Order: sequence, then C-alpha cells, then structure tokens
Amino acid sequence: MEIGGVVPLDAPDPDVGMDARIRSLPFPVMQLFPQRALTRVPGATFMESRGSVLSVSLSYALWRYPDDHSDPRNELELDEFTALTMELEPPWGRPDWLADDARLYRYPVLSEAVRTTWHADPEAAGAGLAQQLMDHADHILMNEFREELGLPLPIGEPREDGWRVSAAAVVPSTARVDGRERPAVHVDTDPFVYGFGFRIDPHLVCTTVVSRDSLPLLDLAITTLV
Repeated sequence: MEIGGVVPLDAPDPDVGMDARIRSLPFPVMQLFPQRALTRVPGATFMESRGSVLSVSLSYALWRYPDDHSDPRNELELDEFTALTMELEPPWGRPDWLADDARLYRYPVLSEAVRTTWHADPEAAGAGLAQQLMDHADHILMNEFREELGLPLPIGEPREDGWRVSAAAVVPSTARVDGRERPAVHVDTDPFVYGFGFRIDPHLVCTTVVSRDSLPLLDLAITTLV
C-alpha cells in the first residue's frame, strides 16, 4: 500500500477494513499454519475482475530468529538512505498503525505468499489449478526477483518469457490442509521460489509461493483463516 501526502494522526487503519472484508467473503480464505517464524502482515491484497474472479493474498513477515524479534539479525540489510527514511519521524507525526507498518518492513516479507482465488466459471481460461499456480509463481518472480532474473526496471510486465514457470514444471504432489493430506500440485524446479496449490472446491483454489531461502524456516501446512 502506498500513501501520499500527510496522514492525519486520527486516520483510520485501512487494514481494519480489509480484515472485515476478508471475514465477509462467501468463501473460506486460507493461510499458512500459524508458527513462530511468521507474523501475518495485517490486511490483504485483493484482485477482482468484473465479478468473475476474486482473489485474496496474504503476506507474512519472516523471523529468522523467532525467539527474539528484536534480534538485529532478523532485519534486512538496508542502505543508509532507506534506513534513515524509515527512522525519520515527520514533524506532524503519524498514526500508530502507520509507524507499525513501516517497522514491520524492516524485516523480510513473504509477499502475497498465500492466494485464495474464486472463479465464477471453473472452466474459464486461467481457472485451472496448474495455470493458477504458474500465474502466482510468475507474479512473485516478477515482483520480488527482478534483479536476480535480469528483468528490466522499473516494475512492470517484462516482455521476455524465459523466466516464467513452465507447465512442465507443475507436477502432482500433496499438501497438508487443516491437518489432513490432500491432492495438490507443486513447482519444485525454480531456483528462486517453491510453490504448491490445491483445489478447495470446483470454484476455489489455494496457491502458495515462497522464496527458496525461507523454506528451512517454514512449516508449509495450510489452515483456514476464515
């Protein structure tokens, strides 16, 4: 989320509205199993398309040393300008929720790691489980690994296709969902991300994509958030 201008001290936290919207959805939203190495970033990312597609994505702060969140080894290596900008308190102040959001992004974030997507037409183009996992993985690669992939800046859809996950990389697997193993597919060949997905019902799919570097720290079980 990007906020411009002066934010009044009494400005409401927009994440409260997002969480209320999550609870109001007519389908279950999935999350990574709650665990010490993760803190869910408040709110969510919504993507909609004319009433035919709706997806909800959840992000997580990652704690490499979860016993002590204040351990400086948890923090990202920020350049001096970025670190100073995050520390700088504007003379007009800022709401507590905005300060908390800024503080959280000092740490590695698994951005849009878990995506729950509803399609009105399960036979529509792009509604297939494999395609949704490929699209999710490509989205994370394009936004989080541009430098590693040699993609042009600024952020935007690159014209090159060689970095995208191929259909051949999506193979059968299993996933632990609400304590039970169920059929799934996964992508385990990309050098930067690992991803898996499963169908909840004919209209609903959950996909999860995380960085490979985070895998040793994570339990990739999925549970129902609401």
